[in-house]
Amino acid sequence: MTTPNHNDRRSACISQYDPQALPVSAAQAIVLQWVTPLAASERVPLRDALARVLAADVISPIDVPAHDNAAMDGYAFDGAALAGAAASGALSLTVCGKAFAGHAYAGAVAPGQCVRIMTGAPMPAGCDTVVPQERVQVQDDVVTFEAAAQTPGANRRRRGEDLARGGVALAAGRVLRASDIGLLASLGGVEAHVKQRLRVAYFSTGDELRSPGEPLEPGCIYDSNRYALGAMLQRLNVEPIDLGVVRDDPAALAATLKLAAETADVVLTSGGVSVGEADFTRAQLQTLGDVSFWGLAMRPGRPLAFGRIWSGGHPGAGRAALLFGLPGNPVATMVSFYQIVRPALMAMSGAQPQPVPLVPAVSDAPIRKRAGRTEFQRGLAHRDARGQWRVTPTGSQSSGALSTMSEANCFIVLAHEATDLDAGDAVDIMLFDGLV
Repeated sequence: MTTPNHNDRRSACISQYDPQALPVSAAQAIVLQWVTPLAASERVPLRDALARVLAADVISPIDVPAHDNAAMDGYAFDGAALAGAAASGALSLTVCGKAFAGHAYAGAVAPGQCVRIMTGAPMPAGCDTVVPQERVQVQDDVVTFEAAAQTPGANRRRRGEDLARGGVALAAGRVLRASDIGLLASLGGVEAHVKQRLRVAYFSTGDELRSPGEPLEPGCIYDSNRYALGAMLQRLNVEPIDLGVVRDDPAALAATLKLAAETADVVLTSGGVSVGEADFTRAQLQTLGDVSFWGLAMRPGRPLAFGRIWSGGHPGAGRAALLFGLPGNPVATMVSFYQIVRPALMAMSGAQPQPVPLVPAVSDAPIRKRAGRTEFQRGLAHRDARGQWRVTPTGSQSSGALSTMSEANCFIVLAHEATDLDAGDAVDIMLFDGLV
C-alpha cells in the first residue's frame, strides 16, 4: 500500500481546518483523499459473488436474447398480413405448427398461415408479430382476430434487445446484487471477477468491558460495540478480524494496534479517543502513526480520530493501515461508522459511490438543535395518507441509549447550520432500510 503524505492537503478540504471539530462534510472529503482502492482481485463462483465488488467490466459474449422470440403466448405470423385485412377488419390464419421455448418451429410459414407459439420460443422464419392468445377466436385449426387491434412487430423480443454481443453488461465497481448474479448466469458465466475482500480489524478498549457470557462484576458493562461493529462490517461483505477487548494499558494497546496494522487494511477501535485520563488511544496514535483529525462537529460522535498507523511502531516503518478511532458510546460508534467509515470502506473496496439518499419529511414534533454541528437524531418515520413522509424523534437521544437506536427506523439529519425546529417544519431523513 502506498502511503502519501496528506497533511499538506488538509486545508484544501475546508477553509478553516479544525482537527478538533471538523465539519462532517470536510471529514468525509479528507478521509476519501486518504483512501487507495485495493488492486488485488480474484475469481469466485457465481453462488459466492453476491455483494462482492466487480473488478472489471463484464463484456457480453453473446446477444441476449440470442434470437428473436415471443414475448407472450399466442400466434406468430407475418405482420404484413395486417395491411391486407384492414378493410374487412378481421384476419383469419391457419395454424401450421407449434413453437415452444427450447423447441423452435423449423417448417415454412406460407401466406395466410401462423404458428402456435409460447413465451420465449424462437420466432419462426418469416414471422415478426405475435397476437396474444386471449385476443383470438379458435375454430379447429383457424384463428381469427381483429387486425386493427394489432401492430406489425408487436409482442416480439428482438435478438440482442437486452444486451448486444460486445457490450458492457455490468461496469467495474458494481456491488453485485441478486439480479446481477442472474444476469451473469444468463451470459453463461460460472465465475465472477471481483475485488478481494477488504480486511478490517476491530477491537474495543476499556477495563470495564466484558464479553457477553462472562460474569459482570460491579462497575463493568458488556461490550456491545464490538458486536455492532462486526454486524455492520458483515453487511458490507468485508473480511472482519475481531481482536477482542484490549485493556487500558499502553503496552497492550500498542501491541494490538501494530498487530492490526500488520494483518488488516483498515483498523477500527471503539473507546479511548476522548480526553479521559485512561484514554490511551490518542497517545498511541501520535506515536504509531499520522493523525489527520481528532474530533467532528457532529452529534453523536464528536470524538473520532482518523489517520494511518504502521506496524513497525512509527510512521513509515512496516505495513500501513488506515485507522478510525471511534467513540465509546454505542450510538456514537454506529453513527460514526455509517457517516464516516462506511463510505471509506466502500471506496477502498473499489465500489462505485453509493450515497444513502436523504428523503424529505415533515417533523411531527419540535426538535432542539444547536448551530455549528451536524446532528443525526434517531427517528420513527412513516408515510401519511397522502404519501408524505413524517417523522418523530425517538425517546432519549443520548449517545449511550442503544435501545432507541433499535427502536428507530431512520436518522433525522439536521444540517451543520440548522437551529431549533418546530413541529411541521421540513427535515431530511436517512432511512435505515439499505443502510443498517
